[in-house]
Amino acid sequence: MDTGHSSIASRIFSLVFSLPFFLVTIVTPPKLCRAEEVDARRGYVGSAACMDCHADEYLSFMTYAKKSRSFESIEKLKKGLTAEEIAKCYFCHTTGYGKPGGFVSVEETPHLQNAGCEVCHGPGLLHARTTAPADIKKHLTTEDCEACHTSERVKAFRYKPMIHGGAH
Repeated sequence: MDTGHSSIASRIFSLVFSLPFFLVTIVTPPKLCRAEEVDARRGYVGSAACMDCHADEYLSFMTYAKKSRSFESIEKLKKGLTAEEIAKCYFCHTTGYGKPGGFVSVEETPHLQNAGCEVCHGPGLLHARTTAPADIKKHLTTEDCEACHTSERVKAFRYKPMIHGGAH
């Protein structure tokens, strides 16, 4: 009779100690291989992908940041411009233009047609998959802004660059 109780006890012991492993296996996303991680670091997902986890920041960005509607400027000014001239606008007025996984066209990548969160914080595909803070750029500096906000553009377009201006 003891063998029956010990058999039940060992089953319960096995179940209890295997349960956390089982749960971790279900909850933990699969590790990416090195090639997938490199692709994910370059992948853009668009600002809407940030909304669920960063609702306040997303709402503030969409409400107050002019760059959340930056493609409208291209639409307003494109009359009379060549395709090459319009393409020069894409670098600052879209997300990831000219970079792997970035904006290609309104038809192919409509979710990247404005200058979104990833313009400043970098491609978000890996962060969206893992939600790990280390997988996205958090602390921004003026150098991050200077890719678009150059002194020549400030003079030409008469705008006032502000770090974090209206973003979040």
